[in-house]
Amino acid sequence: MLSSGSADDIVALFADDATVEDPVGGEVRVGRQAIRTFFGDLEKLNRRVELDMLRVAGLEAAFVFTITFDAGDSQMRLQPVDTAVFDEKGKITSLRSYFAPSDVTAA
Repeated sequence: MLSSGSADDIVALFADDATVEDPVGGEVRVGRQAIRTFFGDLEKLNRRVELDMLRVAGLEAAFVFTITFDAGDSQMRLQPVDTAVFDEKGKITSLRSYFAPSDVTAA
């Protein structure tokens, strides 16, 4: 969904009271409306996403992915480490993204 999905497609993956902390240490978005607003910005980007690593343990996962996106006339790249917690229905209840602004580099 991160590669080509709309904000609505992405939000459908979350539980009603889910949280997104992206990046960790930043604002915690609570609930589907706040999460939709956050992913609405992503929806506007010309982007490509590749999953680099995934580890799953029970109802939790950690993964590394690379997102490359257009920024004006250049391309930028970010490779965060994310963690997710899921409920019994498979909906995301918590998503946290670990990166610093300095991790966004020219592609």
